[in-house]
Amino acid sequence: MLPRKLPLRAAATGVAAALCTLTLAPAAAAQKSGTKAATDFVVSEAQFDEMFPNRNPFYTYSGLTAALGAYPGFTNTGSDTVKKQEAAAFLANVSHETGGLAHVVEQNTANYPHYCDAAQPYGCPAGNDEYYGRGPVQLSWNFNYKAAGDALGIDLLNHPDLVQNDASVAWKTGLWYWNTQSGPGTMTPHDAMVDGAGFGETIRAINGSLECNGGNPAQVQSRIDDYRRFTQLLGVEPGGNLGC
Repeated sequence: MLPRKLPLRAAATGVAAALCTLTLAPAAAAQKSGTKAATDFVVSEAQFDEMFPNRNPFYTYSGLTAALGAYPGFTNTGSDTVKKQEAAAFLANVSHETGGLAHVVEQNTANYPHYCDAAQPYGCPAGNDEYYGRGPVQLSWNFNYKAAGDALGIDLLNHPDLVQNDASVAWKTGLWYWNTQSGPGTMTPHDAMVDGAGFGETIRAINGSLECNGGNPAQVQSRIDDYRRFTQLLGVEPGGNLGC
């Protein structure tokens, strides 16, 4: 489990700041549309099980497919090859971040009090130590819980535990980052895959210079190995530009 987590860029959210109460209706609607998306998802449940044989039971396939409706362009843009490559890329990065979906929460508890940016006007209403990494991309920091929650219509600022207690919510936060945030990179991971920039740019969007440009080549290779394995399982070539 990675002890660190970069602050996901708060300035790049582009979401309304007015959603401050628990609002589950949009999320419920996304789950409903996700039911149809599950039938079209390019990764079958059997393939998902093969990708993550030792995953935590929390990370259910049904939770993932229920979350798909929140971002309908995910694995649904471009050719069939691109769709499968994007699915493999997302799941490869998720696998790396969570030790093969073994971890639901950040393992280094000493980091927990460090993720409250008190300068934010809304503060840390759930508690200064409640914004630690959770879910498949290890969402962390109060401003990222706020931004992701606003985008998804779920009050994660006041209820951050939803990310570790509701599998669909957890997957949605991962899809939020993947589809809307460029992090330390120059494009979102979704755009990197559908526009042909390659898997390496998804790594840059997640960890930037901590891994890319020679920052940690072993970590980059670990992500690439997972990506190659998953694309092979899905029956597609990995494409070019795998490193960063």
